[in-house]
Amino acid sequence: MLFEPFRIRETVLPNRLVLPAMVTRLSGEDGHVNDDIRARYVRFSKGGVGLVVLEAMAVHGAKSGPLLRISGDEFVPGLRDLGARIHDAGPSKVAPQIIHFLKISRSGWRQTIDMLSLDEIDAIVDAYAHAAARAREASMDGVELHMAHAYTLSSFLSRLNPRKDAYGGTLANRLRLPLRVLARVRRVVGDDFPVGVRFVGEECVRNGYTVLDAGPIAVALAEGGADWISLSAGGKFEDARVIEGEPLYPYTGYSGDRCMPGAAYPDGANLYIPEAVRAAVRAAGLTTPIIAVGKISDRALAEDVVRRGQGDLVGMARALLADPDLPKKWARGDDEKVVRCLYGNVCKALDENFRRVDCTLWPKKSGQAPESDDVVPPRWPEAGSLVHADYKDGRVLVRWQAALDDEGMYGYQVFRAEGEGILRHHASVRAASTRYEDARVVSGRRYRYAVRPYDLAGNRGPMSPTVDVLVSESH
Repeated sequence: MLFEPFRIRETVLPNRLVLPAMVTRLSGEDGHVNDDIRARYVRFSKGGVGLVVLEAMAVHGAKSGPLLRISGDEFVPGLRDLGARIHDAGPSKVAPQIIHFLKISRSGWRQTIDMLSLDEIDAIVDAYAHAAARAREASMDGVELHMAHAYTLSSFLSRLNPRKDAYGGTLANRLRLPLRVLARVRRVVGDDFPVGVRFVGEECVRNGYTVLDAGPIAVALAEGGADWISLSAGGKFEDARVIEGEPLYPYTGYSGDRCMPGAAYPDGANLYIPEAVRAAVRAAGLTTPIIAVGKISDRALAEDVVRRGQGDLVGMARALLADPDLPKKWARGDDEKVVRCLYGNVCKALDENFRRVDCTLWPKKSGQAPESDDVVPPRWPEAGSLVHADYKDGRVLVRWQAALDDEGMYGYQVFRAEGEGILRHHASVRAASTRYEDARVVSGRRYRYAVRPYDLAGNRGPMSPTVDVLVSESH
């Protein structure tokens, strides 16, 4: 199911797995493709993901920091070379995500959409059209229009849109600019070039829209010619944390948590959004594929997304950052070798601080997910794992001995069971640590823990013996 080819216009994806656009902070201030960018995306293609959506790149010439750009013809050669390298490295198809954003300063001031003149709005339409044409000129397999989170087109779609003219107020008015952009892009790139859209299915801020608006928005975009709809959540300025002397970062509030659900959220936390939107699109008689995202962490959940009709394609960003080889491991049945994301959102914090986005699980200073053909699993030292657990101050602390490996350790899986229940994966810990604190325990219950090491290739070592802890009522 996940590994059947999937056609979008003239482009055939090798499978249904998608890498959504993800900030890397690897580009220089000039916005050009460099060696770090090439290495990062070639690595994803080697892993076999069906569609690589390149990180958001600006359609206009405003200062954007270390982000890619597609705002001028001078960026086309680098993007063409990047696309060719991705195609040469593996089966992945590639589409850049193109974005327009407004001005923001360290003083806390930010430009809002009600400050834009009608001429400036027309210029946004032109900028998207020219950028999409460059994507085609660069031999990409498609293009994705960024209409999500805190940025320009999303701000027009928002229920908090403050404009009083034909671009604000009613849903039809709020859709006006996004639909103009989509129509103009389609005219420029032609009927055979895939054009996707990513927008927010729920704003996750007070008075923001929910799936009740997202359904009609998706229908309008699908009728307007979108070839896929990728759904995110939150990531808004309205609830961003204010830090004096720093520009607002739209992922620091609750809406930011909902955009990238961390370890405190259940797996599949946002899947109700694509499910509702897809149902609305299908009810309108449209077959536009929906990309579902929202902390999809394992194969069973990914397959359920397609089986239950929550989405047609499955997007995973952090899971693929942790292990770019996840698709080919799943395809050959090596699910046990997948390096599982911690969902600790260290990558998100790096982006927030304008630092290059690496995975905390990667070997230190490697700058890239490891590649390994090693088949020898790690082992516990001669004395064993020496795993033990203690309860204190409302949490269980599990400790163990460092495992050994011929090539290099990657991390540890921590398993937990309540009482005599089945041990299940509870958390992952990077190789530098030999401890895990479990604060999700309840007084009066007994818990069992075990630990299993894994190496750079994802080979799992032997499970440690289990240890029991009784959480005392007195605590």
